[in-house]
Amino acid sequence: MTQTCRMTPLRWLANALLLWVLLTPGARADATWIEPGADGAPVVHLYFFWSLACPHCLEARPFIEAIPAARPWVKLHSLELTRHPENVHHYVALADQVGQPAQYVPGLLFCGRVQTGWDDDATSGQALLAELDACRAAAGSSSALDIARALPTPAFSVPLLGDVSLDGTSLPLMTVLIAGLDAFNPCAFFVLLFLLSMMVHQKSRARMLAIGSVFVLTSGLMYFAFMAAWLNLFQLLGNLAWVTLAAGGLALVVGLINVKDFFVFGRGVSLSIPENRKPAIYQRARAILAAGSVPAMLAATVLLAVAVNFYELLCTAGFPMVYTRLLTLQDLGPAQHYLYLALYNAVYVIPLAVIVGVFAFTLGARKLSEREGRLLKLMSGLMMLQLGILLVLAPELLNRLGVAFALMAVAVGITWIAARLTRA
Repeated sequence: MTQTCRMTPLRWLANALLLWVLLTPGARADATWIEPGADGAPVVHLYFFWSLACPHCLEARPFIEAIPAARPWVKLHSLELTRHPENVHHYVALADQVGQPAQYVPGLLFCGRVQTGWDDDATSGQALLAELDACRAAAGSSSALDIARALPTPAFSVPLLGDVSLDGTSLPLMTVLIAGLDAFNPCAFFVLLFLLSMMVHQKSRARMLAIGSVFVLTSGLMYFAFMAAWLNLFQLLGNLAWVTLAAGGLALVVGLINVKDFFVFGRGVSLSIPENRKPAIYQRARAILAAGSVPAMLAATVLLAVAVNFYELLCTAGFPMVYTRLLTLQDLGPAQHYLYLALYNAVYVIPLAVIVGVFAFTLGARKLSEREGRLLKLMSGLMMLQLGILLVLAPELLNRLGVAFALMAVAVGITWIAARLTRA
């Protein structure tokens, strides 16, 4: 495991005013990653941030500071943080530029990427040399950002979404996992199941498929628009540390409320459809069945889906907020941002579409029980709590495949145990 030293709270507190100023949008500075040397060959800049209080930094320092002797084309910037608060500024600004938090030392930045931690010279040291060599080799025909992506790490290509590194980035998997959990929205299930149950008595599979499909499609489009608004807000605010902390804090609050609902459902603060709003929803659903023609029924279905989605967002509003914040922390273009949102919403509507298909095939009536709603609340709350903790304490871990699987395993595992204990 790569060894890191977290910068101490006292050191951060001592530089709090400086960091507050530096974390404002106007404080970011562009880094120089590669430049032509005197002979025209590329020179690679290596930024090494270390602390006297970090034993792993002191272990790594002799090896790193000796690199320019063997590789003269490496321009080393060795920057100590404990005695030089201005270097904290530099670390934060450079890490912010590439969308990563400046939380750990030793920190190595080169070719538009960030590495933290150090095992020993034979592993971490040799890996660093190999990546510097690959960076320089690619520098002749690529930009610094392209070079960072071309470094020799195991990767596979996802159509439209780009390359995905197996030892780091887990955005496609995280997208599917978060959207999958978000899809089990008890509020959405409640309304759709009620609507389909009312339509069972008409015994028309075609009509049920048409109305159910319109409801699901409208719900997906509404959710996409809602997430796009979150995305634009976070892009406007930029990669500020407090924005990530605020997103993590809100995720913790939402997660705690949902977990609370499992134990004391319907009491106190709850992210559910209010009881006093349910009669209006029932009335809109009955209006669909009373419509005189299929076009009128479909139009009424759209109105119901739009109205209901404002309540549905209360049930799992934390997931879209957390996910769009994760999205803005990635180095992606505008088109990729919206493609990921489209992927998220495609996954989100799958359970709803399955419900419509099953009802149309069986013409059966089914309602969401209180126990099932509580279990869905528990699973989403546990996932939200984990995401909130990581956003607050270590957002960089959300880029790891193993973490994505672990989050899902914990949420599903605890919910499965709770389901077994509450079967009676």
